[in-house]
Amino acid sequence: MNIATSKELFERAQDYIPGGVNSPVRAFKAVGGDPIFFAKAEGAYMYDEDGNAYLDLINSWGPMILGHANKQVEEAIFKAVIGSPSFGAPSRMEVELAELITEMVPSIEKVRMVNSGTEATMSAIRLARGFTKRDKVLKFEGCYHGHGDSFLIAAGSGAATMGIPNSPGVTEGTAKDTLLAPFNDLEKVKEVTASNKGEIAAIIIEPVPGNMGCVLPNSGFLEGLRSLCDEEGIVLIFDEVMSGFRLAKGGAQEVYGIKPDLTTLGKIIGGGMPVGAYGGRKDIMDFVSPQGPVYQAGTLSGNPVAMAAGYAQLSYLNENPEVYTDLEKTTKQILEGYQKVLKKHKLNYTMNQIGSMISLFFTDQKVFDFETAKSCDTELFGKYFRFNLENGVYLPPSQFETWFISTCIGGEEVQKIIQTFDQFLKQSQG
Repeated sequence: MNIATSKELFERAQDYIPGGVNSPVRAFKAVGGDPIFFAKAEGAYMYDEDGNAYLDLINSWGPMILGHANKQVEEAIFKAVIGSPSFGAPSRMEVELAELITEMVPSIEKVRMVNSGTEATMSAIRLARGFTKRDKVLKFEGCYHGHGDSFLIAAGSGAATMGIPNSPGVTEGTAKDTLLAPFNDLEKVKEVTASNKGEIAAIIIEPVPGNMGCVLPNSGFLEGLRSLCDEEGIVLIFDEVMSGFRLAKGGAQEVYGIKPDLTTLGKIIGGGMPVGAYGGRKDIMDFVSPQGPVYQAGTLSGNPVAMAAGYAQLSYLNENPEVYTDLEKTTKQILEGYQKVLKKHKLNYTMNQIGSMISLFFTDQKVFDFETAKSCDTELFGKYFRFNLENGVYLPPSQFETWFISTCIGGEEVQKIIQTFDQFLKQSQG
């Protein structure tokens, strides 16, 4: 595998871009080696600057659910660009995409378009605070909601304490209003809520976390949060930037039968273009400016190219719900193949899967929260990542990231993924 051009580009990039990349995980710090620079992608494969092909299990961190260079989405983008990449004014497509989102996600009665998942979560938190006239927010350890100040918070001395900043630039004043609890621990959530009674504006959660690997909610956990929020007048926010339109037409909230008060979206709703959105109950959303007092604005919000791409992709998913059944089937084939390989090698690594989200954890512990995820052998994962790269399979460059499956991954690709795993275990045990 020749990656000379990627190496040369990375060397140049480090002179002009912090760390040589525009998002930290791309730097391969968690897995070793240097990042690969890509030139094009189609279907299930990406091609680097040296012409090497890679079977893609990241799919742009989720948006490319229909694979790369989907013709329907591409045609919508080309048509929109010809009309102008940006108006800075209202356009038809943002209305039609908003209508489609509210049709597909029953909990969303009104929606505001923004430019990223981070912008969506930041705006939803501000809205919840403005609506409830409370300051504090509760989030969960291991759940990622973008790089907004309120979310870059580490655990304090206990689950019922206030958070502390875990990034320079985040003030202690911001951190004191962010409370933390372990994922899947409803009793700790109740403890935090009781200790801050009448002060919590929102509980924000990834219903299916994707940034500690794919972690599933225990039975009754999300239902318990819904009941607690109802009892305490707290706004329940589902961050479905990853899971929205990926697990089902209505996202994780459809799968688990829970209606949040607000939902944040991104990734799939842009068809690969930069995008975000937040929406929910009409009475809450009507607090957003210009209708209400909570200010939020964006020059490129509702960008016609992103709206056109998102509408094309969501329309296809809405009209072809069998996509989700097919994706589940493919992902389960990978899961079952890995389980057979693990049994063959007398290993007991953990795998979590739901719909087209799946993770292999190099630990024999059940992974249900951030602490159990951290029991993984990250050095071994780094070796596995590099082995896959050398054999033409592109995994997320971190143990703590979900793999995303696209509709373009078929039987041949599934077998390659499983065989590469088998070969790696043979080598590592040999």
